[in-house]
Amino acid sequence: MRLRVDGLSVRFRIPGAIVRAVTDARFELGAGRCLALVGESGCGKSVMAHALLGLLPGNAAVTGHAWLDVPGQDPLDLVAASEKTLARRVRGRLIGLVPQSPAAHLTPVRTARAQLAETLRELGRAETPDALAERAGLRPEHLDRYPHQLSGGMAQRVANALALAGDPPLILADEPTTGLDRPLVDATMAELRRLCDEGRAVLVITHDLRAAERVADDIAVMYASRVVERSEAGAFFAGPRHPYARGLLDALPSRRFVPIPGLPPELTRLPDGCAFRPRCALSTAACSVLPAIDANGVACHHA
Repeated sequence: MRLRVDGLSVRFRIPGAIVRAVTDARFELGAGRCLALVGESGCGKSVMAHALLGLLPGNAAVTGHAWLDVPGQDPLDLVAASEKTLARRVRGRLIGLVPQSPAAHLTPVRTARAQLAETLRELGRAETPDALAERAGLRPEHLDRYPHQLSGGMAQRVANALALAGDPPLILADEPTTGLDRPLVDATMAELRRLCDEGRAVLVITHDLRAAERVADDIAVMYASRVVERSEAGAFFAGPRHPYARGLLDALPSRRFVPIPGLPPELTRLPDGCAFRPRCALSTAACSVLPAIDANGVACHHA
């Protein structure tokens, strides 16, 4: 299985403005590898995830391509696919979603067992809820609890079980560690790494660089709707080449603990040229021209 995102852009039309949420995104993700898409909140990471699943609101316009290559099947363009195709063939079957804040996505008046059973039934799977829960690290007695009776870690495991119900080759985890304490963050990342080591492709959307370092094979950094650096994880954490990516690492308590000055631009008013220019110490007149991603995977005139 391989995901090939090529020129993906997302625009939202709102009264009096257009939100440029994702711009010309390009990356690949293959089986057995984990790609972490990182960046500050509001840069377009989660919009990218929702675009891949066709879960954007009606005022969204999506262009470009997101090819899903599955052995034995014709390549499927997720952007061009109909809602019927996405609902019957993609969601849950080819792509499993681990949502942000799992407890908030569970139906509050139904037990975990009932929700797992319904998902398995809708996907036409013969597996039992108990067997599915065991794969996600849940004991059978946990399944008879309602969402409000689940700890954060248990709710996360239920979400993982729901994502695995259709045995999809691609797992998309959208901010899976939001609201979790560090031990649960580490456990969640370890579970995603296990899924990847089993041969699945895993796309993790996160702003937690420490969590990304635990799980990722590759890193893609987003800033103001654009992917500005792509790199193998080892090379990235050893020394990112884009000034924004270096700033993200320098802001970590384990590094320099120095924040990036200024604020990201509004996605309705992106500046000409490099969007990071107003915050960048290396900015020159050349930065008034938008840099393309070079052969090394960096979009910067001063990489």
